[in-house]
Amino acid sequence: MLSPQEARVSVVVVATITPRPDAVDAVREAVLAAVPQVHAEPGCELYALHEGDGVFVMVERWESPEALRAHGKAEALRTLGAALADKLAAPLDVRRLTAVPAGEPGKGAL
Repeated sequence: MLSPQEARVSVVVVATITPRPDAVDAVREAVLAAVPQVHAEPGCELYALHEGDGVFVMVERWESPEALRAHGKAEALRTLGAALADKLAAPLDVRRLTAVPAGEPGKGAL
């Protein structure tokens, strides 16, 4: 029988945001403004911004598919989408991922 921790399956999302070169600072500010609101959403386990090579990468973990669906309709995401609308060099690349645990349990999956 699985333990409660093993039975729980989080949903992992990686979103890549590619700003226009002249909008990097504005995109960073818009995303940073959204982070505290998203952290307060029910089911948010991780919402972490990373930056490199001219793109921003948001690594997310949600406690359930339902929590992720609610996030998709939340005010913070609507506001962020509006703020990014004319500042992107490419469409958002949002990928929902399934963990493939390997090695040590605490290190092999988000």
